[in-house]
Formats: sequence, structure tokens, C-alpha cells
Amino acid sequence: QVQLVESGGGLVQAGSSLRLSCAASGRIFSSYAMGWFRQAPGKEREFITAITWSGGSTYYADSVKGRFTISRDKAKNTMYLQMNSLKPEDTAVYYCALDIHGVVRPGGRYEYWGQGTQVTVSS
Repeated sequence: QVQLVESGGGLVQAGSSLRLSCAASGRIFSSYAMGWFRQAPGKEREFITAITWSGGSTYYADSVKGRFTISRDKAKNTMYLQMNSLKPEDTAVYYCALDIHGVVRPGGRYEYWGQGTQVTVSS
């Protein structure tokens, strides 16, 4: 069983940076993928980025490409999302999730989810 806990959300001004963390408990295999999703009020959940636990593959949605960077620290069992040049439209609850089939592109099953962390970007 895997448990995921996000942290690092908060209120920041547009143009600022923020780093989210997702700490995983349990065994994480190199074949797994972990990703970040976000959901803004009144909008559908959006898949924004993912990485294989081996680190060999990543994916970024166009909405965050060039501004956000996903990474992971295998020794700490933790995944990160570095968010730069934040915009008000990045305001959302951010969730981390794990896909045991290692799918980094949209459409992965993502069997395990964290509880979410709020990111609010003021203009």
C-alpha cells in the first residue's frame, strides 16, 4: 500500500516561485510513474506533469511547460514540483498521484492519490 502526502502550497504573488513536495510511504518501484494534477474551482482536474520513478521519462502539459519542473529524490521517496513564473490561472488544488503501470502521458490510471495542497496566486 502506498500513501502520498503533499506539502508546500500557499499564497504567492504572480511571478513568484513555489515548490511542492509529495512524500510517499511504501515501496516505490522504478517502473512506477508519479504525477501532478491540479483542479481549479469549477474546472475539471488537469494532468500537468509526470515522471517515471527511474527518472528516465517526463511529461509536461503545454500549460506548464517551461515554467514547472518535476523531479524526484529516490532516497527520500519524495517527488517535487518546482513552479516558477506563477500566474493567477495556476491557482488550484494540486494533487500528486502514483501510477503503478508507469504511464507518464495523459491517460494513466493513477491508483494512489494524495489529499491535495492549495496554491493561490494573486495578481
